[in-house]
Parts: sequence; structure tokens; C-alpha cells
Amino acid sequence: MTLAALETNAQSHGLTLRAAINPTGDLAVNGAKTVVLLGPHEPKFWPYVQTQPEFLDGHPHPMDRWSRRVMTHLATPMDGQVYLPSDGPPYPPFIGWALASDSVDTSPVGLLVHADAGLFLSFRGAISLPERYTLPQMSPSPCESCTARPCESACPVGALGKDQIYDVPRCKAHLRTSDGVACLSGCLVRRVCPASHRLDRDPAQSAFHMAAFLKDK
Repeated sequence: MTLAALETNAQSHGLTLRAAINPTGDLAVNGAKTVVLLGPHEPKFWPYVQTQPEFLDGHPHPMDRWSRRVMTHLATPMDGQVYLPSDGPPYPPFIGWALASDSVDTSPVGLLVHADAGLFLSFRGAISLPERYTLPQMSPSPCESCTARPCESACPVGALGKDQIYDVPRCKAHLRTSDGVACLSGCLVRRVCPASHRLDRDPAQSAFHMAAFLKDK
């Protein structure tokens, strides 16, 4: 199976290929020659997962359970191994994998950015493959052509900004106030990114993740 075939199969399950590398050094896992990172295929993703068994059975962690089932289905025909961002500790090096690809960069506010997903870039999982594949050609960082850079000043409490470390406690404190309601349907910084607008992401999906973010200690 080719990477193109893997992506076609992934898209039929609401996912798409967001980054891929031929890992070396600390980024190599279990002798893998290729690692692919899959994220939501918008705008199909959210309506699709809402119909899946994991979201209907009432048990905790539906997103992780769905991700593992589908990623395993995709990986098995290619003798691949599945990794989720929640696996750990120790946690898989998703940020390192992403930045080692030619499709992900660091934005001015420190968040990862992608040409097609903007600041709404996320990964549902990764598949390590024993075969070395030629990597697909990706688009350059959208930040290179962005002159307005609205992300730098969008956070209402300055938890995210240019050349600073993300102040998570300040962000969560704001979200728990009445003034933070506007952020609960999606981080304002992520939403103002011009590249994020291309994704057509359902606000309900962002609200789901923001709720999980608030529960996370």
C-alpha cells in the first residue's frame, strides 16, 4: 500500500495525512522507516465521529477510543504501529515528528501551524511504518506570507502572544470566568489565523476539545 492509498483510506474514516517523516535519531521508534501523522479531515470529521460507536456508548474518552480503533484499522495492512498523543508517559514525540516534516512550522505565538489547517492543526494519532516511503510534497508555512499576524494580539488575557511561552494557568483561569465564554467554542488565537479559516471546522468540535482541556489537570 502507498501513502496515497493510506490517505484515501484515512479520509474515508474522517482523517487525513497532515505530516510525514523518515525518522532518524531520537525521533525513530521501533526501527520505523516512516512515520505519518493523521489529523481530522474537515469538515467531514466532526459529523462523522458523532455517529461512531464510541460516541454513542456513554463510556469515557470516546475520542481516544475511536482514534485507536480507526488508526489500528489503517495501520494493520501496512504492518504499522499506532501512537496516540495521550499514550504515556513517556509520551510519543508528536511535536518533534511534526516539526521534522516539511508541512508543519512554529507560528509567531508558539503554536504549531499547517498550510491547510492553520492554527487548528491537531493530530489524532501517528502510524510508524517499517518501510521507507517517499514523502508527499507539502505546502510551506502560511506564516511566511501572512503580514497581518492577528494571532499575536488575539488572546484577551495575553496567555498567548508573540515570542512568549503559553501561559496555560492564565488561559484556564480566563476560561472559567464569564468573560471566557467566547473562547469556549474555540481559542480566539486559533480562530483568527487566516489559514485556520480554510479548514471550515465545526465550532462544536472546538467546544468538545476546550471542555476536555479545562478538565485536564
